[in-house]
Order: sequence, then structure tokens, then C-alpha cells
Amino acid sequence: MSSWRDNAKKRVAVEAVKNIQSGDIVGLGSGSTAAFAIREIGKRVQNEGLTIKGVATSSEAERIALAEGIKLTSLDILEQLDVAIDGADQVDNELNLIKGLGGALTREKIVDDLAKRLIIIVDETKLSDRLGGNIPVPVEVLPFALNPVTRRLKDMGGRPVLRLCEDGETMVTDNHNYILDTYFESIENPEELRKKLKLIPGVIENGLFIDMTDKLYVGCKKGIKIMERM
Repeated sequence: MSSWRDNAKKRVAVEAVKNIQSGDIVGLGSGSTAAFAIREIGKRVQNEGLTIKGVATSSEAERIALAEGIKLTSLDILEQLDVAIDGADQVDNELNLIKGLGGALTREKIVDDLAKRLIIIVDETKLSDRLGGNIPVPVEVLPFALNPVTRRLKDMGGRPVLRLCEDGETMVTDNHNYILDTYFESIENPEELRKKLKLIPGVIENGLFIDMTDKLYVGCKKGIKIMERM
């Protein structure tokens, strides 16, 4: 049986994909919420003859897109995307994000940064006054640098936890790296923390998406809320 959250995600996905026009190059986010959007795009392709090309941010997003009949393209031949539609794990009042609990943060950040417009879709449980707290900042790290990066994150006041699979094995990203889910108390200055994390040798990318969101669709128990960056 579908939960209200699944229903909310479906509603915002339907509304968000209305921003896509024929001819667009579209960034396809990863995770459960973004998957709803990919399927809605697929419906528009099949039912309306929408002609787009997508750039998938993970092997799972690629699999869903191909199953939905969406043609894919590559960053090897692109300089910019028209729009990207993605989910988020936490959103603050300034539309800053924590992303990456699905493991695709590096590719998501690359694709989202190349998009002229970034549209984020979430359910209302993802909203927070400030980032952090019970939601960790995922940090993708080279396996070679796991121990030194772990120490640096602890020195910064974080509590890094190596992400594991259900079978207890270390989770490996599509880029063949590890993820340290790093818990911080309420993050006072997300941009400052983003920069500090980026400067740690061995860190590939972090899940702080700052000043990137152009439009946010929030699925509520009743209705939809839309917010735009000022």
C-alpha cells in the first residue's frame, strides 16, 4: 500500500516535469523521489511525443530511464543542460541541500551544476530550518585515503560513519569510492563547511549543494508547495 509520502512524491514529480520542453537536455537525478520524475518523463515521451535526451546520474537512474524509453546522452559531447530534476535528503530555508544518501552525490553535483535550472522535488519531511543534525553529510572518499580523511573529519567536529551494504560489506559508489556519512550538529554556515570538506586531500565530493536550487517542489500531506530562489 502506498504511503502518503509516496503519493506526495508522485504529485510533485508530475508538476516538476511540466517544466521540460521538447528539445531539452535533462539531468536525471538518483534516488526514490527522482525515480518518480524519470517515470513521469517517460510517460510524457510515450503519450505526448516529448523529444528529449537525458543525462543519468547513476547506473540505477540510467536503468530506469532506458526502461521508460528515454534516450540518453553523455557529458562527453555536452557543455550545458537545460534543466535537471533531482531529489534531496534535507532542504533548509535558503533552499540549500544535503544530498547523497542514495550514493550518487558526485555525479549528481556535476550534472546539477551544468544545468541552467535545477528543480528539486521532495516530500515535506525533508524540510528543516538548518542542515545537519540527524541527517549526515555524505562524503565520497578515495579508498586509499579512508583513514586520514576519517581523522580529518573528526578533527572538524564531525562523526564519520563508513557506509555499509545490507550484507555488511563496504558500500562502493559508481565511481569505485567509499562514502563516509558524517554527522554534524546544526550547520551554522553550510558554504564554509562545504569548502572545508572540499579541501581535504582524498575527498572526491561532499553532499552539500549550496546556492544551486532554482525551484523546489514540496509534496505535502495535502497539496503541493512551490518555492523559488530569490
